[in-house]
Amino acid sequence: MEYSGSSPAEEMPVFDPLGGRKYLNDNERRAYLKAIGAETDEARKAFLETLFYTGCRISEGLNLLVGRVDIQAKAVVFETLKRRKRGIFRLVPVPEALATALGNLVYGKPPEARIWEFSRPTAYRMIKAKMHAASIVGGMAMPKGLRHGHGVACASRNVPLPTIQRWMGHALLKTTAIYLDVRGEEERRFAERVW
Repeated sequence: MEYSGSSPAEEMPVFDPLGGRKYLNDNERRAYLKAIGAETDEARKAFLETLFYTGCRISEGLNLLVGRVDIQAKAVVFETLKRRKRGIFRLVPVPEALATALGNLVYGKPPEARIWEFSRPTAYRMIKAKMHAASIVGGMAMPKGLRHGHGVACASRNVPLPTIQRWMGHALLKTTAIYLDVRGEEERRFAERVW
């Protein structure tokens, strides 16, 4: 891994200018997942779980096509939509229950159809409502907090950085390395591996 003089945390920090976290920690992730479990609309629940379990960007989740759900492999294929980069795809595994839920949503639909028809503002409000229901407040209580929380969770569970990079759709490994720059309970978990 090669760095350009500055640390990954300086280039794209997971902390705000006042030192507050911009990622969900494990306790917040569990609370958020519990809040998702209370969702009664199956399509909305599947969307919220897709963001939670894959760390995809909100736009990538909304643009997931029927034909990019691989029920057999229990995975979804996202197209990277950041910075007008089109045609870059990545396969991300999902839990079996989510693969089944997605399979039910896409059944009988044409492969080129979008799975979810709601708008980005609606999706944003859905995520914020679940954050509120989970009593999550602060800079991490937003879609990017889910994405960063997924990256930190992967890093803290020893998922290799190149695998996290692929799942998150990062062009550079140094971008993925920001998920190693953590504080609090996540930092302690890293330290305990050395003790």
